[in-house]
Amino acid sequence: MPSPLGMIGLSRHHDGIGKVAFLSADTPPCKTRDSLLGEAVRRIDGYFYGAGADFSDLPLAAQGTAFQHRVWTALRAIAPGQTRRYGELATDLATGARAVGGACRANPWVLLVPCHRIIAANGDGGFMGAAAGAWPRLKQYLLAHEQRCFAS
Repeated sequence: MPSPLGMIGLSRHHDGIGKVAFLSADTPPCKTRDSLLGEAVRRIDGYFYGAGADFSDLPLAAQGTAFQHRVWTALRAIAPGQTRRYGELATDLATGARAVGGACRANPWVLLVPCHRIIAANGDGGFMGAAAGAWPRLKQYLLAHEQRCFAS
């Protein structure tokens, strides 16, 4: 699907959404007949146009470790327009900030599990495992968008 940040791809597994990821700019859009993916596309599109940011009831395919699920569940509890620091979340989960960062890097559901809402103690931090290049700019865009459209 096209978005203000470029193409976004979604995949479906039998038990839910398998992956949401940013794709290369030359990826052609395509339509889906799958009702779950269609609903996810509709909500992601609405997110970018300020209509809503609640993805909590979209089923996600079972994958990842128990620890990653703890982190991803905590990420989904962060309200749009809000941020938490890696260290704060690590303290809440009785683990280390790097472990939280690793779980964020492994997150297969960009936007649906909002790892962009986790920031470093001394700035935004990386995004999707990258501290330079386009990824941090995407994180900054998403945070600014949520502050503008969804922060209360």
